[in-house]
Amino acid sequence: MSGLQVTPKLVVRGADDAIDFYRAVLGARPRSRYAMGGAVVLASLDLPTGGRLQVKEADVTDPAPPEGGGGVVLDILTEEPDVLMGRALQHGATEVFPVADQPYGARQGRFRDPFGHQWIVGTPVAMTDDEVQAALDAWARHT
Repeated sequence: MSGLQVTPKLVVRGADDAIDFYRAVLGARPRSRYAMGGAVVLASLDLPTGGRLQVKEADVTDPAPPEGGGGVVLDILTEEPDVLMGRALQHGATEVFPVADQPYGARQGRFRDPFGHQWIVGTPVAMTDDEVQAALDAWARHT
């Protein structure tokens, strides 16, 4: 293999429930699922856009995120962030902030899935880097 590929592996409590959630919300398709002692040690899910996501049951070595989420936020680009947010909420996610037009030219919102992971769903940023920085600077002056 040449190049670099990053595949998020989400540690969860309730791996099979997480697989069902990611299937329903993201359209993920299970590729493989391996268990040991009744616990899912690795499940690989293909995403509709060609990416991949992995899921594993929390254990002593790999704890699940603390209540309220951990330090990683996953970012999904989609043409329909409102639709994806709606599906996530219907399947038990909690809205962190609603989908709305952002001052840097994207339409974004954030949810926490039932397993503690946070996701930003939004359209691509529609401004140059300099325009984004100027918009954020202006936003900071008014907050």
